[in-house]
Formats: sequence, C-alpha cells, structure tokens
Amino acid sequence: MDNKEFERLLLTVQKPGRYSGGEINSVIKDKEKVDVRFAFCFPDTYEIGMSHLGMKILYSQFNERDDIWCERVFAPWTDFEEVMREHNIPLFALESRDAIKDFDFIGFTLQYEMCYTNVLNMLDLAGVPLKSRERDESHPLVVAGGPCVCNPEPLADFIDIFFLGEGEEVDLEVIDLYKKHKKNGFKRAEFLKEAAKIEGVYVPSLYEVEYMEDGKIKAVTPKGDAPKTIKKRIIADMDNCFYPDKFVVPFIQIVHDRAVQEVFRGCIRGCRFCQAGFIYRPVREKSMEVVNRQAKCLCESTGYDEISLSSLSTSDYRELEPLLNNMLTWTQENHISLALPSLRIDNFSEELLEKIAHVRKSGLTFAPEAGTQRLRDVINKNVTEEEIMSTCKTAFLGGYTSVKLYFMMGLPTETDEDLKGIADLGQKIVDMYYAMPNRPKGKSVSVSMSVAVFVPKPFTPFQFEPQITKTEMERKQAYLKSCITTRKIDLSMHDSSTSFLEAVFAKGDRRLGDVLEKAFKKGCKFDSWTECFDLQKWNEAFIECGIDPDFYSLRTRDYTEINPWDHLDYAVSKEFLIRENKLAHKDTTTPNCREKCSACGANCYGKGVCFERR
Repeated sequence: MDNKEFERLLLTVQKPGRYSGGEINSVIKDKEKVDVRFAFCFPDTYEIGMSHLGMKILYSQFNERDDIWCERVFAPWTDFEEVMREHNIPLFALESRDAIKDFDFIGFTLQYEMCYTNVLNMLDLAGVPLKSRERDESHPLVVAGGPCVCNPEPLADFIDIFFLGEGEEVDLEVIDLYKKHKKNGFKRAEFLKEAAKIEGVYVPSLYEVEYMEDGKIKAVTPKGDAPKTIKKRIIADMDNCFYPDKFVVPFIQIVHDRAVQEVFRGCIRGCRFCQAGFIYRPVREKSMEVVNRQAKCLCESTGYDEISLSSLSTSDYRELEPLLNNMLTWTQENHISLALPSLRIDNFSEELLEKIAHVRKSGLTFAPEAGTQRLRDVINKNVTEEEIMSTCKTAFLGGYTSVKLYFMMGLPTETDEDLKGIADLGQKIVDMYYAMPNRPKGKSVSVSMSVAVFVPKPFTPFQFEPQITKTEMERKQAYLKSCITTRKIDLSMHDSSTSFLEAVFAKGDRRLGDVLEKAFKKGCKFDSWTECFDLQKWNEAFIECGIDPDFYSLRTRDYTEINPWDHLDYAVSKEFLIRENKLAHKDTTTPNCREKCSACGANCYGKGVCFERR
C-alpha cells in the first residue's frame, strides 16, 4: 500500500497520530545494512506504551548498535483494527511501516495480566501463528519480558522465550546468539535449546508440567539439559548501565507526557502486597551526579518542560535533597518542573514540598493502602496515622488544597472496621483542613480516595492468600460508600470483574492458555478498558474449556504446594515469603532493608542495599 492510500485511511480513524510514526528522535535505518530486526511490541495503546520507561531504554539501547534495528509497535485501537482487517493491512512497525511478520524478533513487554488477549490479537494481526509449536524457521521468534514474566505460565503456549528480570544485558546476549545461528543456518529447536542455557532465559517448551488429580501441580520437569530453575537477571551497576540521552517525542499527548529519569531500582520497604517491591530486589541506586547529568541531557534533547524522577519510592533515594538542589540550578532557569510520583508519607517534608513546587504545582498523591493501623501492620506498610495527618498538614500549609490517597480493599484479615477506617481517615483530613487557622483562604478542601481491589500476586508474602469473592467485593464497596458522609471526599473504586480476572491469570498455570485463546477468538481484547471488557465472554470461555477460575483466585494455598512459578528464581526465597506471611497474620511488621536485613535471599547478587552496610 502506498503512502497516499495509507494516509487517507488514517484520516478515517480517531487519533491517526498513534500510527503515523516519524516523531522526533525516532530511529530510521537502512534495513539492508542491519543483521537483526526487532519489533518491540507494547500490547496496549500508543499513549500508554509511549509512557513506558522500559521501552524507551531498550529501544535506544538496541538502536545504539549498527547491526540491530529496533522499531516500535502498539496495539491498534478497535477503529484502526477494523480498517486493517478490511484492507488486509498486517500489523506493522511505526518506523518503517514494514509488516512485523518479516522481522527476526517480535518482543512483547508484559506489564499487566489484562493485556494478554492483546498479545494474541497482535500476533493474529501480524499473520504469525499464535502457538509457538506451530511456528517454523520462516517465522519470527516471539519473546517477552516485564513484571508478568514472574508467572508466565498462562502464556507458555504462545511465547518462545521469556526474559526474567532486567533486559539490558540478557536481551542482547540472546540477539548475539541468534546472529550466530542465523549465519550458520537457523534451526529454531537448536537455537532455543542453546538460548535456554543463558542465565535469565526461560524457554517454556523445554519444560513438562504434570498435574495431580485435584488439579494442583505435581512436578515441573526440564527436558534434556535445560536448567531446573531459571534465575532472573539484574543490572548491578546503575551508574554505568545504558540510559538513553534522548526519547522519542510523540506528536499526540500521551499518559505521562514528560521526560523520565530513573533514580534507582528495587525498593527497601517490603510491603507484603507489592509484587514490584520483591521482584526488583535488591535496591541499586544511581549516584546524584549521574542522575543530574542524564536528566539535564534528556530535557535538552526532547524539549520537555517537566521531568519525573522515577522509582518505586523516590523519597527513599538517599541523596534526594542534594540532588533536587543541584537540579534546581538548571530547572528553574529553564522553567522545568520536577515531578516526584512515588512519595512516601513517612519521609515527606516542608523542604521537599518547597522544591517540587518551585516551578509548577502538580497534585500530591500518597498511598496509605489501609484505613487502620492494625491492617497497615498486616501489610507491612510501616506508616502511622500521625504521619499521614502530618504529611497532609504540611501539604495544606504549603498552599495545597487537594490530596489523593490510594487504598486497597479485600486485603488478608480485613474487617468492616478496617473499611470504615478509610472513610474515617478521609474525614479526619477534611476536619484538620478546616481547623487550620492559616489555611488557604476562600478555598475548599478536596480529598480524593481511590480504592482498588486486592489481587494476590506471585513472589509476595500474600501469594498464598485467596482473593475475596465478587459478591463480597460488591458488598464491601457498598459498605465503604455508605461510610462517606461529606462531599469533600471523592471516592472512586475499581471494577471487581477485572480484578477477579487479574487474580486468575496472576496465579494461573498453563491450562489457562486454552481459555485465553478461546476468549480471544470470542472477541476479547483491551480487557483493562471498561468499554471493551466483556465478562460474559470470559465466563463462556472458562466453561467451554472446563476450567474453574475460582481454583486459581479463591483458594488458600498450602505452603508446601508447588506453584506454577516455583521453578523461576527471582532471588526472593519461598521460605522468606512464608515467614512474612506468618508475621502478617500476627499483625507484625518487618523493618525495611536499610534498618535490618530480613534474609530474603536477594543478597545472592553481591550488590545493592544488602551489602552496603557490611
């Protein structure tokens, strides 16, 4: 299809900028002069995918090499998908507009379970067989990384290679191995066997799963000389690892439309519900000088007037105040605002508030997660009500009149008293604002409270816990709503149906692959989008496949049970998770990693917080 016809079709859809390509800093190469073509696929819309830091890093790193051309691919929204299918346009990469079925690699980043049907839809749009066993030497290798790879089993039938952990090194090692095999006459089976020997590489087709009569896993057995357990990869030296000096600047507004500077990986806190806090251990920081230099470079190369300091808990960065002082010397002069999206309630100060509000005030968001101290101790949040109130007071004294608070519902051991505690806490914040004699005059307060449904995740102390039933979710949501008595509190709650499905796929095994394919063929896609999600189709798929979803989401798991992910090593031991689960049921907290080592297992890398104090 020529460019004129393509552009005519683009004008028939919403947001043609999603598909046009040609943005500032996008990379164009001569395809005849590269050895490997890599289609980096984000299985959601352009606006969400272009906000993802991991994609920005790997896109730039791959393209630094003359022998690799990495191009971006996003899930087309339903309107453009209709056009593509009607006009037989295969899924293409933005940079070249070439069909990705002709690339060497199709790589997906798996950020959340609700994108799995989009993975299948994108393969189908590309004209690539869905199942790895149906592909031959003429097809691209389909690979995947990201946080969902800590339990990739529901996608095991569809993906050739999973990358465990951080991708900067392992991805390139696999590409180099592929180049060697391609030069010597590529044989898919031989390549996969050799790739499985690289640390951090999981080839699911090289493992047999046996089940017991009650449906639980009996054994996961490697074939041939595939490793018994697969260990995740980490980047040990953050100062010397690759980081882009420029990002692709989109033509249309994206979700996080700003420069992003990573300050550290991992988290010291150990909140028991938080998967990221465990799978990215140990904590590894960048030095203040490197963060400042890279941030300045990004703003200059992109023209953004806002930069976000990114991590799981940015206010835990040890050199934060001196870093902000250094950054203010050039951000103020250039009218660039600083955003700190991941702030802790217990280390928020007037000085910090002053620095982030220097150029432009953005909203303040905090995450108490639970409404009572008992439940905050259960989840190991290590935040007191006094600290929450003090932080909100600091914000109000600094001229803010609104705060947003994140909570969860359905946490292990939760009672109605804990739910009422969410409403009570919001009311106390409202009352405190109006009791302040020096509050901002003539302005009313707004407390936004967002309440998500708890989803038990692998590699957390709550991986053994069940999710509450849909009926109980709806009862709890109605009860919490009844506890709010003021219009100053804006309460929003997540859809319980998508949370149920997320729990099923988070803790599921390979048998869910049939359900996933069946749901996709019924038309399921963009399941995290309310306007697209269809629970009835999913329920039909479960019934037709003879699978009971409650087996995965509503069942308490015994500590001795073999989980679908137990052959994957994310450096956090099952013994540690069991200890933490027992402490949760005793309402007992665990100190953070800088206060005391809890022997989680992440010291096996010999780097990071684990070794700083020794």
